[in-house]
Amino acid sequence: MTRERMLSGLTLEQVNERPSAHSHSIYEELWHTTKWQHIVVMRDEDEYAKWEANVLYPAEPPASEAEWSALVAEFLAGLEGALGWADSPEKLGTKLDPGVTMADALHSLAVHNAYHLGKIVAIRQAIGAWPPPERSKE
Repeated sequence: MTRERMLSGLTLEQVNERPSAHSHSIYEELWHTTKWQHIVVMRDEDEYAKWEANVLYPAEPPASEAEWSALVAEFLAGLEGALGWADSPEKLGTKLDPGVTMADALHSLAVHNAYHLGKIVAIRQAIGAWPPPERSKE
């Protein structure tokens, strides 16, 4: 199943729903994942400083379906950016910190994304929004 499909067919109400008091919403999970992905792919020190200050999840839910759609688009665009780093051995070998290359960061990012996408699927299952609707075959 594609990442696009995993995130498709959701209403604003569904992306804000929490299946339990201890879980995050789908929106919060994707926001968190997108921000970390942006930090890794764009090497964004300002966003990293916020992350280090424990800004790990959004302060507010999305105000509109357009805001949710924009987050999905940002996440998907970030994946394309990650692939851009992976298109040459030179880029993958970029040293980020002592003993850490971009390849290492991308491996970690892949695990992080998979973990949070799995949580999104579990939340969708818990709120009765899984599986996503089939795409029309036009």
